[in-house]
Amino acid sequence: MLGEWGIPKDSEAGRRVFAERMEWRRGEDLRGEFKRVERGWCLGGEDFRQELLEQVDTPPGPSHFGEAVQEAEAVPAERRVVEALQRLGWSEADLKARRKGEPRKVELAWELRSKTTMPLAWIAKRLNLGTRGHLAWLLQQRDQDQPAAPSDQCLLKI
Repeated sequence: MLGEWGIPKDSEAGRRVFAERMEWRRGEDLRGEFKRVERGWCLGGEDFRQELLEQVDTPPGPSHFGEAVQEAEAVPAERRVVEALQRLGWSEADLKARRKGEPRKVELAWELRSKTTMPLAWIAKRLNLGTRGHLAWLLQQRDQDQPAAPSDQCLLKI
């Protein structure tokens, strides 16, 4: 550490010079230097940030909130979208070109809604399904069209 400040030897005089320089540094206005840290949770490039987000595998707890949590939750949801597009043999252009009520898009939206915590607005925008209100209506129609599962049916006969 002393060498970084141009102090060649760890001695009484060297430590005194180091202390003086630290006092000088403490007196500087450093607000601009830390602006990037104040504005986000990650200090590094976009590739590094994406790598960190990919490593998140624990769901957020009640004390976790904010933009960083939403960003971390979006990564597995995005992964599901990409996998579904590959499964369907669609590209991003196909997703945009197909109509908003396309049944396979609605099924994918239902999967995202049931297996992730992404809001309807995000799902609607990502899958090009219109507004979140339209997506809510599509999902409601989907649920009405689906036959009730055996576990949902009443087992008591009256």
